[in-house]
Amino acid sequence: MKIQPTYKVCRRLGAGVYDKCQTQKYMLSEARHTKNVRGRRRNVSDYGKQLLEKQRVRFAYGISERQLRRYVEESNRVSALGMDPIVRLIEQLEMRLDNVVYRLGLASTRRAARQFVSHGHVLLNGTRTTVPSVQVREGDSIAVRDRTKALPIAERLKQSIEEASTPAWLTLNVKKMEGKVNARPTADMTEMPGSPGAILEYYSR
Repeated sequence: MKIQPTYKVCRRLGAGVYDKCQTQKYMLSEARHTKNVRGRRRNVSDYGKQLLEKQRVRFAYGISERQLRRYVEESNRVSALGMDPIVRLIEQLEMRLDNVVYRLGLASTRRAARQFVSHGHVLLNGTRTTVPSVQVREGDSIAVRDRTKALPIAERLKQSIEEASTPAWLTLNVKKMEGKVNARPTADMTEMPGSPGAILEYYSR
Protein backbone atom coordinates (compact mmCIF):
# COMPACT_ATOMS: atom_id res chain seq x y z
CA MET A 1 0.00 0.00 0.00
CA LYS A 2 1.34 3.42 -0.96
CA ILE A 3 2.10 5.59 2.06
CA GLN A 4 0.64 9.09 1.77
CA PRO A 5 1.20 12.18 3.96
CA THR A 6 -0.54 11.45 7.25
CA TYR A 7 -2.11 14.86 7.88
CA LYS A 8 -3.35 15.09 4.31
CA VAL A 9 -5.12 11.73 4.62
CA CYS A 10 -6.67 12.69 7.97
CA ARG A 11 -7.86 16.02 6.58
CA ARG A 12 -9.68 14.16 3.82
CA LEU A 13 -10.97 11.15 5.74
CA GLY A 14 -11.15 12.26 9.38
CA ALA A 15 -8.84 12.32 12.39
CA GLY A 16 -9.86 8.81 13.47
CA VAL A 17 -7.90 7.23 10.63
CA TYR A 18 -4.50 7.53 12.33
CA ASP A 19 -3.51 7.87 15.98
CA LYS A 20 -1.06 10.58 14.92
CA CYS A 21 -4.01 12.73 13.90
CA GLN A 22 -5.54 12.71 17.38
CA THR A 23 -2.80 14.86 18.88
CA GLN A 24 -2.66 18.54 19.76
CA LYS A 25 -0.07 19.08 17.02
CA TYR A 26 -2.55 17.88 14.39
CA MET A 27 -5.34 20.00 15.84
CA LEU A 28 -3.19 23.11 15.54
CA SER A 29 -2.23 22.20 11.98
CA GLU A 30 -5.88 21.62 11.08
CA ALA A 31 -6.90 24.96 12.60
CA ARG A 32 -4.29 26.78 10.49
CA HIS A 33 -5.36 24.89 7.36
CA THR A 34 -9.07 25.66 7.90
CA LYS A 35 -8.30 29.34 8.40
CA ASN A 36 -6.49 29.50 5.07
CA VAL A 37 -9.05 27.55 3.03
CA ARG A 38 -12.00 29.40 1.52
CA GLY A 39 -15.12 28.26 -0.26
CA ARG A 40 -17.97 25.90 0.46
CA ARG A 41 -17.84 22.14 0.61
CA ARG A 42 -19.86 20.31 -2.02
CA ASN A 43 -22.73 18.07 -1.05
CA VAL A 44 -21.53 14.47 -0.99
CA SER A 45 -23.60 11.78 -2.74
CA ASP A 46 -24.41 8.41 -1.16
CA TYR A 47 -21.71 6.86 -3.33
CA GLY A 48 -19.24 9.49 -2.16
CA LYS A 49 -20.09 8.80 1.49
CA GLN A 50 -19.61 5.06 0.97
CA LEU A 51 -16.28 5.71 -0.75
CA LEU A 52 -15.11 7.81 2.20
CA GLU A 53 -16.07 5.06 4.66
CA LYS A 54 -14.21 2.51 2.56
CA GLN A 55 -11.11 4.69 2.41
CA ARG A 56 -11.21 5.36 6.15
CA VAL A 57 -11.11 1.66 6.92
CA ARG A 58 -8.51 0.91 4.26
CA PHE A 59 -6.07 3.57 5.47
CA ALA A 60 -6.73 2.94 9.18
CA TYR A 61 -5.92 -0.77 8.91
CA GLY A 62 -3.15 -0.21 6.36
CA ILE A 63 -4.53 -2.63 3.80
CA SER A 64 -4.68 -2.54 0.03
CA GLU A 65 -7.77 -2.26 -2.14
CA ARG A 66 -7.30 -5.88 -3.16
CA GLN A 67 -7.18 -7.08 0.45
CA LEU A 68 -10.31 -5.17 1.43
CA ARG A 69 -12.18 -6.44 -1.60
CA ARG A 70 -11.20 -10.00 -0.66
CA TYR A 71 -12.53 -9.47 2.87
CA VAL A 72 -15.82 -8.16 1.47
CA GLU A 73 -16.16 -11.13 -0.90
CA GLU A 74 -15.60 -13.52 2.00
CA SER A 75 -18.19 -11.64 4.08
CA ASN A 76 -20.75 -11.93 1.29
CA ARG A 77 -20.07 -15.67 0.93
CA VAL A 78 -20.78 -16.40 4.59
CA SER A 79 -24.00 -14.39 4.41
CA ALA A 80 -25.39 -17.22 2.28
CA LEU A 81 -24.85 -19.47 5.31
CA GLY A 82 -26.90 -17.20 7.55
CA MET A 83 -24.05 -15.19 9.10
CA ASP A 84 -24.23 -11.41 9.26
CA PRO A 85 -21.73 -10.11 6.64
CA ILE A 86 -21.07 -6.98 8.73
CA VAL A 87 -19.99 -9.11 11.69
CA ARG A 88 -17.75 -11.20 9.44
CA LEU A 89 -16.11 -8.11 7.93
CA ILE A 90 -15.39 -6.73 11.40
CA GLU A 91 -13.86 -10.06 12.42
CA GLN A 92 -11.56 -10.21 9.41
CA LEU A 93 -10.28 -6.67 9.95
CA GLU A 94 -9.93 -6.84 13.72
CA MET A 95 -8.43 -10.33 13.85
CA ARG A 96 -5.48 -9.52 11.63
CA LEU A 97 -2.34 -10.22 13.65
CA ASP A 98 -1.00 -6.68 13.27
CA ASN A 99 -4.29 -5.21 14.51
CA VAL A 100 -4.38 -7.56 17.51
CA VAL A 101 -0.82 -6.54 18.40
CA TYR A 102 -1.96 -2.90 18.21
CA ARG A 103 -5.13 -3.53 20.25
CA LEU A 104 -3.10 -5.25 22.96
CA GLY A 105 -0.86 -2.20 23.22
CA LEU A 106 2.25 -4.02 22.03
CA ALA A 107 2.64 -1.22 19.47
CA SER A 108 1.48 2.41 19.59
CA THR A 109 0.00 2.42 16.06
CA ARG A 110 -1.16 -0.16 13.51
CA ARG A 111 1.70 0.85 11.22
CA ALA A 112 4.18 0.21 14.04
CA ALA A 113 2.44 -3.10 14.82
CA ARG A 114 2.78 -4.21 11.19
CA GLN A 115 6.50 -3.45 11.27
CA PHE A 116 6.85 -5.14 14.68
CA VAL A 117 5.35 -8.35 13.31
CA SER A 118 7.29 -8.19 10.03
CA HIS A 119 10.58 -7.97 11.93
CA GLY A 120 9.80 -11.19 13.78
CA HIS A 121 9.24 -9.82 17.28
CA VAL A 122 5.91 -11.62 17.79
CA LEU A 123 5.03 -15.21 18.65
CA LEU A 124 1.65 -16.61 17.64
CA ASN A 125 0.88 -19.67 19.76
CA GLY A 126 4.58 -19.94 20.52
CA THR A 127 5.70 -19.76 16.88
CA ARG A 128 7.54 -16.79 15.40
CA THR A 129 5.33 -15.16 12.78
CA THR A 130 6.29 -12.46 10.27
CA VAL A 131 3.02 -12.11 8.33
CA PRO A 132 0.97 -9.12 9.61
CA SER A 133 -2.18 -10.15 7.73
CA VAL A 134 -2.46 -13.65 9.23
CA GLN A 135 -5.84 -14.21 10.85
CA VAL A 136 -5.83 -15.10 14.56
CA ARG A 137 -8.51 -17.31 16.07
CA GLU A 138 -10.40 -17.52 19.31
CA GLY A 139 -8.10 -19.06 21.91
CA ASP A 140 -4.85 -17.97 20.21
CA SER A 141 -2.04 -16.44 22.26
CA ILE A 142 0.14 -13.55 21.08
CA ALA A 143 3.39 -12.79 22.86
CA VAL A 144 6.59 -10.77 22.48
CA ARG A 145 9.71 -12.88 21.88
CA ASP A 146 12.07 -13.26 24.84
CA ARG A 147 14.95 -11.89 22.77
CA THR A 148 12.91 -8.77 21.99
CA LYS A 149 12.22 -8.20 25.70
CA ALA A 150 15.98 -7.83 26.21
CA LEU A 151 16.30 -5.10 23.57
CA PRO A 152 16.18 -1.33 24.26
CA ILE A 153 12.68 -1.16 22.71
CA ALA A 154 11.35 -3.13 25.70
CA GLU A 155 10.95 0.09 27.71
CA ARG A 156 8.85 1.65 24.96
CA LEU A 157 6.78 -1.52 24.83
CA LYS A 158 6.04 -1.33 28.55
CA GLN A 159 4.93 2.28 28.23
CA SER A 160 2.73 1.48 25.22
CA ILE A 161 1.12 -1.44 27.07
CA GLU A 162 0.40 0.66 30.16
CA GLU A 163 -1.28 3.36 28.06
CA ALA A 164 -3.37 0.94 25.99
CA SER A 165 -7.04 0.23 26.54
CA THR A 166 -7.53 -3.47 25.79
CA PRO A 167 -10.91 -4.31 24.19
CA ALA A 168 -13.25 -6.82 25.84
CA TRP A 169 -12.48 -9.65 23.41
CA LEU A 170 -8.78 -9.65 24.36
CA THR A 171 -6.88 -10.10 27.62
CA LEU A 172 -3.33 -9.01 28.33
CA ASN A 173 -0.74 -10.14 30.84
CA VAL A 174 1.30 -6.96 31.20
CA LYS A 175 4.18 -8.59 33.06
CA LYS A 176 4.65 -11.37 30.49
CA MET A 177 3.82 -9.10 27.51
CA GLU A 178 1.41 -11.76 26.34
CA GLY A 179 -2.18 -11.54 25.21
CA LYS A 180 -4.98 -13.94 24.38
CA VAL A 181 -7.98 -13.86 22.05
CA ASN A 182 -10.98 -14.73 24.24
CA ALA A 183 -13.78 -14.16 21.75
CA ARG A 184 -14.60 -12.95 18.28
CA PRO A 185 -14.96 -9.17 18.12
CA THR A 186 -18.34 -7.58 17.49
CA ALA A 187 -19.33 -4.00 16.67
CA ASP A 188 -20.04 -3.18 20.32
CA MET A 189 -16.70 -4.65 21.45
CA THR A 190 -14.45 -2.52 19.31
CA GLU A 191 -14.24 0.94 17.79
CA MET A 192 -14.28 0.87 14.00
CA PRO A 193 -12.76 3.78 12.05
CA GLY A 194 -15.48 3.47 9.40
CA SER A 195 -18.87 1.91 8.67
CA PRO A 196 -18.72 -1.78 7.61
CA GLY A 197 -22.27 -1.55 6.27
CA ALA A 198 -21.35 1.33 3.94
CA ILE A 199 -18.34 -0.63 2.69
CA LEU A 200 -20.49 -3.64 1.79
CA GLU A 201 -22.91 -1.36 -0.02
CA TYR A 202 -20.03 0.30 -1.91
CA TYR A 203 -18.79 -3.05 -3.29
CA SER A 204 -22.30 -4.28 -4.08
CA ARG A 205 -22.67 -1.69 -6.86
